[in-house]
Amino acid sequence: MTDPNYPWPEPGQAWRELPETARTAMVSSGAAAWREIFYGCATYNKQWRLARPPVMPADAFRELNEVCDRIAQLILDACRRRARTAGELRELLGVPEGATRLLDESEELSEELLAAYRPDVLISGGVPRIVEYNIDSSLGGGFDADTVVRRYAALYQERGILDGLPVRPAPSLLDQRFVAIRDGLSLPDGARVALLLDFDADYPGLETPDDFIKILSPLVDQARRFGIDLVIAPVGTATLDEAKRLVVGGAPVDALFRLFVPNRVTPSAGLDAVAGALDAGTLPMFVSTAAWLLGNKINFAWLYEDLDLLSADDQALVRRYVPHTVAFTAAELERALADRENLVVKPADGSAGHGVLIGREMGDAEWAEGLRAALDRGGDILQRYWPADRVEMDFVQIETGETVNAEVPYSIAPYLFGRTGSGALARVGFPGCDEVLNLARGVLLTGILLTD
Repeated sequence: MTDPNYPWPEPGQAWRELPETARTAMVSSGAAAWREIFYGCATYNKQWRLARPPVMPADAFRELNEVCDRIAQLILDACRRRARTAGELRELLGVPEGATRLLDESEELSEELLAAYRPDVLISGGVPRIVEYNIDSSLGGGFDADTVVRRYAALYQERGILDGLPVRPAPSLLDQRFVAIRDGLSLPDGARVALLLDFDADYPGLETPDDFIKILSPLVDQARRFGIDLVIAPVGTATLDEAKRLVVGGAPVDALFRLFVPNRVTPSAGLDAVAGALDAGTLPMFVSTAAWLLGNKINFAWLYEDLDLLSADDQALVRRYVPHTVAFTAAELERALADRENLVVKPADGSAGHGVLIGREMGDAEWAEGLRAALDRGGDILQRYWPADRVEMDFVQIETGETVNAEVPYSIAPYLFGRTGSGALARVGFPGCDEVLNLARGVLLTGILLTD
C-alpha cells in the first residue's frame, strides 16, 4: 500500500540540485535545438518553446504512480458498487444511448478496463492533486512526451552534458503501451495490429493525414521490437472482409489499437466496419470503450460519497490527492455562490478544458450566470479549486531566439499501461499564460527527466 503521507519534494528541487554547469549547458543546448526537439509535436503556441524538460526525483515519481494506480482501482470499485454492466453504468451517468460508440452494453465492469489510464495531476501546496482521470486507450500526448524527452536526452548525451550524473528520461510510455497491448490481448508474435485515428478530430496535425502518419511512422519500428506488426491509418478507411475481419491497409488485422475518442469520433463506413468486427467477435480491441465511462468526473464525487466504505489508508489517499467533488445540483447552488474563490465547475463528461469555470477568475455576476447555465444543462460537478504551484522553467522565444526564465504553472500526467507506470506528460505553462493548462490554450508538452 502506498504511503498516504508521503513527503513530496518541493517542485523544482531536483533541477536545482543538478550542477550549475550542467543546468546552463542543458538550457543553452535545448534553446539552440528547439526546432529539432519539437519537430512534429502538437502545439498551438506560436511564440514559445521549452528550452529544457522538467526534472523529478525517481522515488517521488514511483510513489506518484502508485498513488494514481490505487485511485484508479478505487474509481472502478465505486462504479462496480453502483453498476454491474457498461449499460447500467452508462444509464447511471446519464450518457445517452449510442453516445459512446462501440459500447457493448452487456459487458461486465472488470479489472480489464484498467488497461490504460492517465490522471491529470496538479502540484498544489507541494502535493499532487488528481483533478481529472483519463481512463481509456485514446490518451493524448503520449507520442509527444516520449519523443521530446528522448530528443533532449540524445542531445545531452551527444554533448556529454549529463555524463556521470544520475539523470535519465522516464521509462518509455510507448514501449510499455506496446507491452500492454501484446500481453493484454494475448497476441502471437508478429500479430498485425491496426492503430486507427480519427483525422476529423480537433488536434494539431490531424488536418494533414499523410504528414501526421509520416511523423508517427517511427512507432512501426518500435512496435516490431515487441512482436507487433503495426499499421497506422484513418479509422474511416477500414473495411470488412467476407469473414467479418477488419481490413486495414489492404489486409486483415489481428487486433485494434483504438486511438480515437469514443464519444467524439466522426461517424463513417470505417467506424461501422470496426463495429461489425467487434460484434462478430473477430477483433480484439485495446481497449473496450466501456473504459471511457470510468473517466466520467462524477466518479470523483462517488469516491467521496463512499469514504466510509474505504479503509483508513484509502480514505486518507482520497482526501489528500483527490479534490473534494460533488455533483452540481440546485442544492449546491447557494454554497457555490458563497464560495466562488475556492470552487471549480466542470462538465462531468467534458475534456480539454471546455466548459470549465474557475470561480476566482470570474466576478460574482459572471460566476452566478455561469453556475445557473451549468445547472440548466445539467451533468456538471462542483470541485474544490487547487491552484497550481509555479516552478521556474526556461523558454526560447521563437521570433527572437532569446532565452527566458519564468515561473509558470505546470501539471504532470503519468501514463500507466497494464497497471504499470512508465513515462509522463508534463503540461508546462509559458510566460504570461493563464491557469488553465490545456493544448488549446497554448500549453507546451514534454516528457520528464528522473534523478536517482
